Amino acid sequence: MHGQPEADAPRSKRVDAARNQGKVLDAAERLFARDGVERVTMQAVAKEAGVGVGTLYRGFGDKAGLAMALLGERERQFQELMISGPPPLGPGAEPVERLTAFVAGYTELVAEQLELVLLSQTAAPGARFRSGAHALWRTHCRHLLSLAGAPSPVLRADALLAALSGEMIAHWLTEEGRDLAEVTEAMVELARAFVSE
Repeated sequence: MHGQPEADAPRSKRVDAARNQGKVLDAAERLFARDGVERVTMQAVAKEAGVGVGTLYRGFGDKAGLAMALLGERERQFQELMISGPPPLGPGAEPVERLTAFVAGYTELVAEQLELVLLSQTAAPGARFRSGAHALWRTHCRHLLSLAGAPSPVLRADALLAALSGEMIAHWLTEEGRDLAEVTEAMVELARAFVSE
């Protein structure tokens, strides 16, 4: 009987942490949408969420970690479609069609979440290579290129993902003023070219 409050303490802390994480992510999403990712400070997010700045830093590390957490949900939804959704993105289509569906969908995902993607991918040298999502994208592209008979599928998967980086997409859309449909079509054609010699 005496041990019960102590046993409940870790559970209570986990519930509080989960609740705080949800509040922080909701607050960050609101502020990022309203003010832009670059202008929002960690202090502003903490204040909006009603948590201490220390709680925010312990939970996410920095603004890049916060961006990665926000991106996580969108990436999980996209991953679910890749793994078990309808073809051509999901199983059941030919490898080339699945690859081009991935490229089109991923280009749109990056464009829709461009500020978050940029922050998460450029926070430190090589940051994008260390994310679990990038490892999945790479494995998926490599696998489809291999099934389609493309030579050097690992190098081609890496080259394709380099073209789809946040910095590259941002350059085309914002610096060069290209239309998303044009960029998506070009990336799909690149994917097709990577399959054939």
